[in-house]
Amino acid sequence: MARTVLPFKLAATEEPMTAHAGLVLQGEFIRGLGFHRWLEQEMPKPGSKRGYTAVQHVLPFILMLTGGGRSLEDLRMIHGDRGLRQLLQLNALPGTDAAGDWLRRTGDGPGLAGLDRVNRRVIAQRLRKLERRNHTLDIDATQIIAEKRDAAWTYKGERGYMPMVGHLAEAEVVIHDDFRAGNVAPASANLDFIKACEARLPKGHGLTAVRADSASYQADLFNDCEQTGKTFAIGGRLDAPTLAAIAAIPESAWTHYADCAVAETVHSMEQTDKAFRLIVVRYPHQADLLEDRPRYHVIASNRTGSAADVLIWYRQRGEHSENGIKELKIGFGMERMPCGQESANAAFFRLGVIAHNLFVLFKCSALGEGWQRHRVATVRWRLFQIPGRIVRHAGAWVLKVAAHVAADFATIRSRAYNCMHDPASC
Repeated sequence: MARTVLPFKLAATEEPMTAHAGLVLQGEFIRGLGFHRWLEQEMPKPGSKRGYTAVQHVLPFILMLTGGGRSLEDLRMIHGDRGLRQLLQLNALPGTDAAGDWLRRTGDGPGLAGLDRVNRRVIAQRLRKLERRNHTLDIDATQIIAEKRDAAWTYKGERGYMPMVGHLAEAEVVIHDDFRAGNVAPASANLDFIKACEARLPKGHGLTAVRADSASYQADLFNDCEQTGKTFAIGGRLDAPTLAAIAAIPESAWTHYADCAVAETVHSMEQTDKAFRLIVVRYPHQADLLEDRPRYHVIASNRTGSAADVLIWYRQRGEHSENGIKELKIGFGMERMPCGQESANAAFFRLGVIAHNLFVLFKCSALGEGWQRHRVATVRWRLFQIPGRIVRHAGAWVLKVAAHVAADFATIRSRAYNCMHDPASC
């Protein structure tokens, strides 16, 4: 008999079990949402009767990314979880090689647009539960380091990709993504991206505000916002005209705070149709950084209110966009790409966006108020990774979980069902 540290024994069992009983709740919610039907309607059909369907390909990815997986090999955990597959009726599933081939076909063909349409349906469900129809868009580009054969050098000096991501601030979802090569500048085609985000909103909804960093400091973007009645707050650039405008601000115009001073002036660019407010933040001297002069940060905006109010509103993009991208990359495994082809990685990234949005919808619809502030990592630890045992009783499958969480599981299932059949109850 082997010697051990603690006095317990190991034994094997053929009973179906799952290490992700809470993930069953997410899977059931997705099915009730109609996600399977959306995939069947929007995605290309398999090339042969023996081929795997879009549902059989996409569902394992969504469950794997929501459950904490990060690579194609992590799909094996979904394959090996007999209990999860039994309860969610996941029968035949493609292997990892087949999943990689499907990503390549999807990225190179009409499947990528199909995933976009599926995401629009998820967004429409999320927005149905909000009482507002006017939305704030936060856009930002993010670097994904990838030592892949077709990855290009980014402006940061590393090989990878530079996708653009658009968040609806109030809804906490990604309305659109544009998976770009690493050598595409973050300032490239930003107005086109904003218009693409707006085009993906359901009928009756619109963008009324746009926030972005200095990569979007562009005259055509400002002009379009003015022409379409959008409020904007865009990080500015410290070029020569901007520095001259800052130098002309009298000292008496600065409002001093503990760590900075704030002032504003009126500014314009050569091709802007209207002048705009330039909110200037001055930070203390930084003599330890080799030069003894103040540091400035500027925001171009047409928003009304005090300079401090505009600054506070602009900085909210840190939570909705910058931290939202961190959640997408770290929380849903999008900080690394699995394939050597850019198009296949574009499909993988869009699956990550859909998994993120489905989780937001699940959290806001089926979980109670105490869950709303949590990121996916916390929900995994507290809910998705609860183990369960599956038994057959009276002709039905029964998921057995620990007694102290059984009531919570029942409440979540009931709330999810009510949301599907009576949206007003959410």
